[in-house]
Amino acid sequence: MNKKPMIIDCHGHYTTAPIALEDWRNRQVAAINNPSAMPKASELKISDDELRESIEKNQLRLMRERGSDLTIFSPRASFMAHHIGDFKISSAWASVCNELCYRISKLYPDNFIGAAMLPQSPGVDTATCIPELEKCIKEYGYVGINLNPDPSGGHWTAPPLSDRYWFPIYEKMVEYDIPAMIHVSTSCNPCFHTTGAHYLNADTTAFMQCLTADLFKDFPTLRFIIPHGGGAVPYHWGRFRGLAQGLKKPLLKDHLLNNIFFDTCVYHQPGIDLLNTVIPVKNVLFASEMVGAVRGIDPETGHYFDDTKRYIEASKILSDDDRFQIYEGNARRVFPRLDAALKAKGK
Repeated sequence: MNKKPMIIDCHGHYTTAPIALEDWRNRQVAAINNPSAMPKASELKISDDELRESIEKNQLRLMRERGSDLTIFSPRASFMAHHIGDFKISSAWASVCNELCYRISKLYPDNFIGAAMLPQSPGVDTATCIPELEKCIKEYGYVGINLNPDPSGGHWTAPPLSDRYWFPIYEKMVEYDIPAMIHVSTSCNPCFHTTGAHYLNADTTAFMQCLTADLFKDFPTLRFIIPHGGGAVPYHWGRFRGLAQGLKKPLLKDHLLNNIFFDTCVYHQPGIDLLNTVIPVKNVLFASEMVGAVRGIDPETGHYFDDTKRYIEASKILSDDDRFQIYEGNARRVFPRLDAALKAKGK
């Protein structure tokens, strides 16, 4: 493989948004029991210069330093907080967050492209998410969505991903040929630390829900990305293979790996190497979750934990062709709308 790959990061969140966004959200939450004080979307004032400052000093600076080209960019995951308020609250919040990411993609079209936050709310028909999903795909040019399998915030009151409850979203995913990153939000359950437990538990739980069901018989072209390296999945692959066998399911490579993909948000070399040993390269997408849950410098390496490109480059088990697939090829295949957008730009 002689072609230099485009480095596409499939897992980026707008974690550095101007403080005005958080202030607006705090006003919204404070007004849940006082509707007359509810802020309007028009009251959120953030200039393009403020957006540029928030990006150029943070995500874009690090992308340039680390040599990545394009980030699939979505609202901050821990800010989704679907358990707060009702659908109306979630709808307004998703709308303002998605619009900000869209504005970033317009300011930096070569560096960012959007993935939508959905206005989920516990116990509410998921069909209510469709208008925001369609707006983001049709008007904003977004290429995917984030789907929270636990809108209750760590209490897991929603049915499993195989349940018909989720089908309205899946039907639109198939119609628009978009994938979903299965990504929870903040945990309000003190038993589960948000980024150290809830995220990774949810990744593992989502995979197991798919393993025990026949969801992909109903939706053979449905595509899920399980972030953070798939939680426990690649590291207990024998357990999951054995469970599938005990449940009389097909081999996992036949049962799930046509539809489920894993990203590289695994912040140490042995983890990346194990991921790429166990999981076929065709199912691994480059990602960093940059300026996200893990922001510090690793004292063992002297580099940032989330500089995941270093781990891919240092891997002794990956060929140049493997790296091309992880960096670019798989993202184009899993995100067809991204591929179309890049081809339209001659990339």
